[in-house]
This record gives sequence, structure tokens and C-alpha cells, in this order.
Amino acid sequence: MATTNAPLSGKVAVITGSARNMGRAFAVALARLGADISVHHHGTASKSDAEETARLVREHGTRTIIVDGDLTDTKVVKHLFEATLGAFGRVDIVINNAGLVIKKPFTDISEAEFDRSFGINAKAAFFVMQEAARCIADNGRIINMGTTILGATIPFYSVYAGAKAALEDFTRALARDIGGRGVTVNVVAPGPINDPFYHGAETPESVARATTASVVGRLGHIEDIVPVIEFLALPQSQWITAQTLFINGGYLAR
Repeated sequence: MATTNAPLSGKVAVITGSARNMGRAFAVALARLGADISVHHHGTASKSDAEETARLVREHGTRTIIVDGDLTDTKVVKHLFEATLGAFGRVDIVINNAGLVIKKPFTDISEAEFDRSFGINAKAAFFVMQEAARCIADNGRIINMGTTILGATIPFYSVYAGAKAALEDFTRALARDIGGRGVTVNVVAPGPINDPFYHGAETPESVARATTASVVGRLGHIEDIVPVIEFLALPQSQWITAQTLFINGGYLAR
């Protein structure tokens, strides 16, 4: 167990898509603050990464489990929360981080690609929020990972931005529904982040354009987003709910 003076000691966090990139960083950050972590990933390709995330969590003296599954299946969503409750007895923080980028011209997007994008970015996110609302302790925290593209017109991101746009309405609705229990629900919308998730859909030219678009002339780093997640997970963030927080170095203001 984490030391009792850690601010999240005794709390439990469920983090979807936490095998690598931002999800891993969030898991390690909340473990450092004392939380036990339910690490979620999907498939054999990310199994070793999820195990490494769990190892990094345990280095901070907190407990962890690993849950594998496709969150577009609502039975898997239920299993994720049931496994977490079975292991730790409670859920206090949920970070809805799993996502999928499809970057193509509007007219080239197939029905299968549309379904995949909305399946993970909208459907899975919705049912994770729904199950979180059923399981989360009073004064809990639900943090949905959106994108700065929600407020911008970026070429070829139509199906990704459209699927992520649903998160804002889901967030406002759920914040109203369960706010009386002290549970906050917010969207964090990063700008372009210098990690494999971002670069996988980009070209050198598009990366160069994004780099010059921020006021400091660089891409974001995962470390730029982690402090926002940490704060939203803490009791001191109680007055922030139903919001979308754009974290992008001035790439976009809304």
C-alpha cells in the first residue's frame, strides 16, 4: 500500500488504454499520489506494455491489476469494473483514455472505419462513463480524454473529431446527473502530443505545421498533460465539473 500521507492513498483508479503513452503516464502519476490502479489494455500486442505499466505502478508501493478487453463490447466494460471492485473493493477515479485515430479525407472513410472510430471513441467511452456512474464512490472523479480538434478545423480528422465531440455532451449530461454525489466529470482536450499515438497518423509536414502553431513553437509532451490529470483527481478540484479543458500551449483558444 502507498504511504497514508499520499493524497490519493486508499483511492482506486480505473484507466482505460493505459498500457502505453498518456495512459501509462496517468497510471504512474496517480500511483505516485497513492492510488491503486486498474490497468486496461486490449489484445496481445499491448500485453507486455500493460505489464510494464503495472510494474511501474508497483514501484510506488500501490497495488494494480491488469484487465484485457475490447471496450466496444459492453460485457467487457462491466467486467473491467467488476474486476476492479473484486480486487480493491471500490472505484474512485475513472480516466476514459482509450482511443483510436483515423485520419483520412471525408470522402474516403469507409463504413467499417466509421464504425471503428465511433465504437471506441464514442460508444465505449459512453458505456465506461455509465458503468463508472454506477460504481464510483461519492466524491469520485471521471476524466474523459478528448482532443483540441474539438475546437479546430484540421484536415482529414472528420471521423475522429466527430466521434470525440460526443464526449462533451456526455460529460455535461453525466456531470448534472451525478453531481449531487460530489462526483465531477470533465473532458481534458490535449493538443498535438509528441508521442507514438499522435505520430502514427501524421506526416513530417503536418507535424511541422502543428509544431509552429503553438505559442512556444513545439509539440506538447505527455508531462504537460499529467499535472492537469493529477489536479482533477484530487479533492481540491471539486468546483470543476462539466468542463472541457484545452491543454495545448496556445495551439487553439476557445
